[in-house]
Amino acid sequence: MAITQLPDGRWKVDVEPIKGKRFRKTFKTKGEAQRFEATCRAKCIHTPDWSPKPKDRRRLSELITRWAALHGHTLADGDARRRLLMDMAKGLGDPVAIRMTGDVYADYRARLLEAGNNPKTVNNRLGYLRSVFNVLYQLGDIDYANPLARVRPLRLQEKELTYLTDEQVDLLFEVIHNRCKVPHVAMVAMICLATGARWGEAQALTPERVRSGMVSYVNTKGKRVRSIPVDPVLEERIRDHFKRHGLFSNCLNSFHKSLTATGIVLPPGQSSHVLRHTFASRFVMNGGNILTLQKILGHTSLAMTMRYAHLAPEHLRDAVRLGPVADFRQFFDTWPA
Repeated sequence: MAITQLPDGRWKVDVEPIKGKRFRKTFKTKGEAQRFEATCRAKCIHTPDWSPKPKDRRRLSELITRWAALHGHTLADGDARRRLLMDMAKGLGDPVAIRMTGDVYADYRARLLEAGNNPKTVNNRLGYLRSVFNVLYQLGDIDYANPLARVRPLRLQEKELTYLTDEQVDLLFEVIHNRCKVPHVAMVAMICLATGARWGEAQALTPERVRSGMVSYVNTKGKRVRSIPVDPVLEERIRDHFKRHGLFSNCLNSFHKSLTATGIVLPPGQSSHVLRHTFASRFVMNGGNILTLQKILGHTSLAMTMRYAHLAPEHLRDAVRLGPVADFRQFFDTWPA
């Protein structure tokens, strides 16, 4: 008989659909065994060379290694990402990947949060691990769906985007000029403030990328080249700076120290980024178009740029013109003095 029950209660399939093609496998239930037998018979009739694919028993760390070889090496932070993923695999107990479940990951996430990890960082980790399964599935390296597809990221409180006032900008550059010994800090900060660039983008500028009234950023987060017009005076100052001091050095730490010396208090994680936020906020408050701002900042999603939309002057005026108080101004005349 093709299917027999073993003493331990499991069911063994021993089937030979065609001469010389024999398959043996053990299952927990009789139904599974019957389905396997039927599949073997049907497949061998239509495709004599067919054989059942062995179950994928690779552990999560093995999948991460495979992901790194097939895809991770194409990423700018591929090696760092691989190390982080390996650390995650260790924290999850390096399970057989096909047996990974949402509740296993949710338990791991709870431990991360209890240990004081930032919720945004925890969400990033979920995205990285999801990507491993998605990429390998798309490439045909695994044949099962992403086991983390239904795990929802943590819901985060949107951060306030702080921008500098005119007085704070003056104070910042006064401190940089008077206390900072690194000559590049003031110029990189000014480029960020004038073009909305990220610090790393401005710091990577070379003389060849400053010309014809434009600065061009090529090492962008979105992997797209973008060119931003600048004032002719600033263009000339940048060119003169390169002639006198050479290429920009890594001077972010010096900027951080200068900002701290001003006494300006900013939300966590918005140190050098406050220059970018200041540019975007002023652009919108002065009537700039939100779609134009998206192109200047290099946002791939308009949703990112829309964080500044509430600063638009028409938005502010409408709050007064269309708000309910406008209909009840007469009440002010009846209030006691």
